[in-house]
Parts: sequence; C-alpha cells; structure tokens
Amino acid sequence: MERKLFCEISPFTYKISQQKEWVIRFAKDLVSGEKYAKEIKSEPLDNLVKSHASILIRRLNGVDLTLQQNKVQNLKIASSKFTGLVIHPGETFSYWHLVGNPTEKKGYLPGLTISARQTMGNGVGGGLCQLANMVHWLVLHSPLEVTELHHHSDALFPDERRKVPFGTGTSVFYSKLDYRFKNTTDQDVQILVWLDDEYLNGELRSEKAFEHRYRIIEENDHFRNENGTFYRISQIYKLTLDRETGETLKKELILDNHSKVLYDYSLIPPEKIRND
Repeated sequence: MERKLFCEISPFTYKISQQKEWVIRFAKDLVSGEKYAKEIKSEPLDNLVKSHASILIRRLNGVDLTLQQNKVQNLKIASSKFTGLVIHPGETFSYWHLVGNPTEKKGYLPGLTISARQTMGNGVGGGLCQLANMVHWLVLHSPLEVTELHHHSDALFPDERRKVPFGTGTSVFYSKLDYRFKNTTDQDVQILVWLDDEYLNGELRSEKAFEHRYRIIEENDHFRNENGTFYRISQIYKLTLDRETGETLKKELILDNHSKVLYDYSLIPPEKIRND
C-alpha cells in the first residue's frame, strides 16, 4: 500500500501543509529583494504590443457547466485586481501578489481545478489559470523575461476552439505555483484585462514600440501511439523578427511537448495521428 503524504492524511493536515507553503513563499519573497509591480493607471499606455481574446465558456465532456459559469465570476473578480497595472523597469509582475488568496469570503465560487497529479476536480476560485494563461500569451510576444512558469504536463482537453498553440498556458495555485515576469526593458509596460459576454480580453501595452516584433509558432504537431497510450507531440518556438522587414533574426525553442492524452482517444483527429 502506497504511503500517504502528510497533506493527504486528512483535511486538517492538508490545511497545515498549505499554511506551511504560504509561510515559506512569503519569507522567500521578503528576503529576495524583488520589487513587485503595484501601480494601477486607468489611462492605457500609447503603444499596443499584443492583444488577445479567449473564449469564456467551453463545453467540455464530463465537466459540469456550472463550474464554467462560476469561472466567469472568478475571472471578473481576479481581473479587476490588476487591469491597468503598470510594470516599471526592474519590477516583477506576480499573479498571486496582485490577486491574493481566492476565498469564498471574497466572492469566489467553485470552479474547475486541476490537481498536481493532473486530475480534474473543483474548488473555490477554480478557473483562474485562464487569466494567467492570457497574461503569459501576451508576455510571450515581448522581450519581457518570464521568471516563474509551471506548465500543465498532460493534454487534459481536446482542441475545441483553440486559438493558441497547445502547451503555452501555465498552472497557478495559491501561493505555491505563481506566474511571474520581470520588466527587463527600459520603459514602462502595462497589462489590461477585461471580460465581455463571450470572451476574456487582454492587452499588453508599452510607452513606445519595442525594437523587434515577436511571433509564437508550433511545429511538428501530431499525436503518437506509444504502447497503447497516446501522446501529444509538438515544438513551440518564439521568433524574434526585424520590425521593418519581418525577417526572422532568432528562433528559440521554448517548449518541447510530449504530453500524455487524458481525454477520450476517439476525439483525436485521425489525420493527426502518426506511428513513426
């Protein structure tokens, strides 16, 4: 019989473990010397670096639609905490420093969650990964430096209405798994996020255009059967482009996907399956 971790013995021991993680993270941040962004400005900066919109409600097999609807409420609360945030040169964006602990008292509802063992469940504040994913996708299209990122290791859902390459999201879990980036440029940047009836919207803005443009591409995208288990395979690259000519100056591999498919294999497009 597999021995249980201390946090798995009971709800009480889980809470103790959780509190310990929060204290450790707080202490590390306190002595790190990092300066965290906190200034909010309602007026947008002049230059639009990147914009994006992601669908709010995705009807997923086996997932209660109520959890998706609750997620919208959670995203409204969390996005209000940092829309308009200005990150000055040298400052760090920390998702949890801005959003805080998503508790029921703050109005958060039960939403879809993914455990450390890549299983689906639900919990108060569930669905907030979508907001972190939005910020990360915007940041990837800039020279800003990502300093903390936690990828989902498995393919949990099919590609219904997917607009961005698989694997470019990030996991967040208060406060153990954060999403952070640092403004390593010489100018202010700004994050704007808001919801409409159908989409979560986001913009990354700056004072002036950056020297280069950036593009994210996916190559070798397919599924492979390995001894009866399917895996999602692809490589994600970040291209640095000359702003005037569009010429590719740099091609950087940022993610090499080899992700176990956890959803129904019948949903895999047959034309994307390879046996090589």
